[in-house]
Amino acid sequence: MSTETDTKVHAEVRENFGKGFARRLRAAGKIPAVIYGHGTDPVHVALPGHQVALLIRRANAVLELDVNGKQQLTLVKDVQKDPVHQIIEHIDLLVVKAGEKIQVDVPIVVVGEPAGDAIAALDTTSVSLEVEATHIPEHVELDVEGLEDGTHVTAADLKLPRGAALVSEPDLLIVAVAVPSAAAVEEIEAADEAAASEQAEESETASE
Repeated sequence: MSTETDTKVHAEVRENFGKGFARRLRAAGKIPAVIYGHGTDPVHVALPGHQVALLIRRANAVLELDVNGKQQLTLVKDVQKDPVHQIIEHIDLLVVKAGEKIQVDVPIVVVGEPAGDAIAALDTTSVSLEVEATHIPEHVELDVEGLEDGTHVTAADLKLPRGAALVSEPDLLIVAVAVPSAAAVEEIEAADEAAASEQAEESETASE
């Protein structure tokens, strides 16, 4: 049974195109996709919808495709979704090779709490790295524990995963630590209260 950690995916080569055919594919639980790169001709395929939807929740997912019995390593390069229903309409897959160095944007995850009343404002949500195609990190962790008011953390300060090299500018601002003004605190508290109220309303609606 396929799981979120099983990256081996059976891809069916498709020769029919157009919006109507794509709709029929999605109705059958499949996702239209195209494989390209490394000087190869584009190959249009259909992927198992549920399995792939789970796999691509991770940024920069790499799929091990079985295309007519041939193994093909691919990087999820672009995912097109319906803006209203968020249904996956199409996926672009870039051919990669084991050991090959590629450039990807990796999400930044902030952990810890700054000193005193300071807060850590994330200015950049991801950083560009050069990594091996088969060793793409899920995220870069940034620990702000105990950082003082006025501290700026740039891309050069990040502790990168083993084997990763920084592509973004070293002076790119990632996090700014500051003590918010009274007005800013009130705004944050109001936003938190509004979010909590909205969540409570959604829970009540769901239980009705």
